[in-house]
Amino acid sequence: MTDALPFSPAAERNREPILATLRQVLPAHGQALEVACGTGQHAAWFAQHLPGWHWWPTDAGADLFPAVLARTQGAGLRNVAAPSVLNLLAPEAWPLGEQRFDLVYAANLLHIAPWACAEALMRLAAQHLAPGGRLVTYGPYLEDEVPTAEGNRQFDASLRQQNSAWGIRRREDLQAEAARAGLALAQRHALPANNLLLVWVHAEGAGA
Repeated sequence: MTDALPFSPAAERNREPILATLRQVLPAHGQALEVACGTGQHAAWFAQHLPGWHWWPTDAGADLFPAVLARTQGAGLRNVAAPSVLNLLAPEAWPLGEQRFDLVYAANLLHIAPWACAEALMRLAAQHLAPGGRLVTYGPYLEDEVPTAEGNRQFDASLRQQNSAWGIRRREDLQAEAARAGLALAQRHALPANNLLLVWVHAEGAGA
């Protein structure tokens, strides 16, 4: 029963607006790599509602993989691979060889991980995105030209109290890191609760 599985209220709340935006920015078919899939709620939801996409869920550890399998297999989804361990800070353990993806997707990761994970995510996407592919990141961001919502300000302070390596990332810092990896910000979508969905592409295709 899915009711007894580990559950993320945030993933449940944001899945609809994220899906609506993915439908705007993605083609009808493709291969999607999810980084930090957590409970598998997004993998199951997006695979169900984007049937032309094959979803590859990964996470840094296998603790939640039984929940991912229960959700995806319990829903009878044939377009979801078995979850794989992918630790951004251990690229030598990359489990999928030279495979290329049309989408690399990471939600609510960058603010609860050290900055090295942001660097590694950009490098991984640059190396493993197929031509015309997209890296999509979702979560709260700080932006130089946009006043920070009080909720995000408090959330950032709380994160840094928990772990000095955590914190809401500046969009501009991510853009600089993306540029070093050969990626560019192509689209910025404002979503509910002061979150952004950012679409990154190979720099040579940014103007396409």
